[in-house]
Amino acid sequence: MESKIPARFTLGKQSSMAPERHNEETKLQSDGGAVDPGVRLMYSANEGDIDGIREVLESSVSVNFRDIDDRTALHIAACQGFTDVVALLLQKGAEVDPKDRWGSTPLADAIFYKNNDVIKLLEKHGAKPLMAPMHVDHAREVPEYEINPKELDFTNSVEITKGTFCSALWRGTEVAVKKLGEDVLSDEEKVKAFRDELALFQKIRHPNVVQFLGAVTQSSPMMIVTEYLPKGDLRDFLKRKGALKPSTAVRFALDIARGVGYLHENKPSPIIHRDLEPSNILRDDSGHLKVADFGVSKLLAVKEDRPLTCQDTSCRYVAPEVFKQEEYDTKVDVFSFALILQEMIEGCSPFSAKQEDEVPKVYAAKERPPFRAPAKRYSNGIRELIEDCWDENPAKRPSFRQIIPRLESMHNTIGHKRRWKVRPLKCFQNLEALLRRDHSNASSRGGSSRSTSSRI
Repeated sequence: MESKIPARFTLGKQSSMAPERHNEETKLQSDGGAVDPGVRLMYSANEGDIDGIREVLESSVSVNFRDIDDRTALHIAACQGFTDVVALLLQKGAEVDPKDRWGSTPLADAIFYKNNDVIKLLEKHGAKPLMAPMHVDHAREVPEYEINPKELDFTNSVEITKGTFCSALWRGTEVAVKKLGEDVLSDEEKVKAFRDELALFQKIRHPNVVQFLGAVTQSSPMMIVTEYLPKGDLRDFLKRKGALKPSTAVRFALDIARGVGYLHENKPSPIIHRDLEPSNILRDDSGHLKVADFGVSKLLAVKEDRPLTCQDTSCRYVAPEVFKQEEYDTKVDVFSFALILQEMIEGCSPFSAKQEDEVPKVYAAKERPPFRAPAKRYSNGIRELIEDCWDENPAKRPSFRQIIPRLESMHNTIGHKRRWKVRPLKCFQNLEALLRRDHSNASSRGGSSRSTSSRI
């Protein structure tokens, strides 16, 4: 006998954390023609049918039946505002705080749809409101960057950037949204640090840094909202293009250096990205790069009581001092920058033949990715810069304030050489055109080609 796939109940009001409507219709009957008892329970809750609910429950159907989205009959009744149905379900043993696939509870749904009598009843039975860790008690304490989650439309959302961000519409503009798990901020110290970080993001303005637009902090799930760059990230670009021309690699490196350098120059303390790698570098419409997902990774992904793991970030781009759990500073971003620049020249990620979790051991053994591309691709000081930036001793690595002038010099030198290569070709083409024109004129006058040669 084939196992049945749970139905998705799409009638009535939807989850408060997934307000978009589903396109498919709920199937209330099985192949045999009989109504599925679990779906019938939810249908009766949606219709406010007390007798129907009693009848279904008497047929041994669990009062805590869940559909494919983990929604229960109590969720449905709370959305609809049927106080008598909610009371009956609770009387029959319904869980008071079940969470659906989006993290919403019946109380959260009742609050969202302003069903006050249901709210009071659920709270009387011990339901707890879903409060974000940063929730404030007074409206005047709500931060300036706060965004109302109801303004975020995820109807046509697509996943972007390592699966941590998705797109959404906000006030008619496409934005990128990062949803934070409920367990991300578990203690007051981290909450305070995160609040300070968001206030800082609000002040950041730089053409090579992705713009922070706001955050959802007064409800769960909490979210960070930034500008959306549809061109994608550097990782996908390198997968398509492979090794880049030195001129392009240096131009991109300048964008990265200027963006991260700006973060490092922040006062009173620098912002360390700590997760600088190609998928966190996005392309804008003009072909320039912007640094993304900065600062937050340091606060949210790393817990001080355990070592960094490859689940937190990509092991291929992280400085050895981080893996060794030593003190580190802005120079960890310089190390990552060196690996990205080399990858743009080589066309493959650092130690691409090795497994992700093997790379930290290689860095700890003071090994670095080999230079396999032709030497001319590393001319003009590119190789020397890379080697300086991934030095084993962080103190010997240059700062981005020192890196940027070196890159600008390379960019100017490469551009100058390209202009000189093009100029002789154009001179030859112009001379050739002149000879053809004079020869044509001489032929039309009946003259000989010697008149042309004498003029030359």
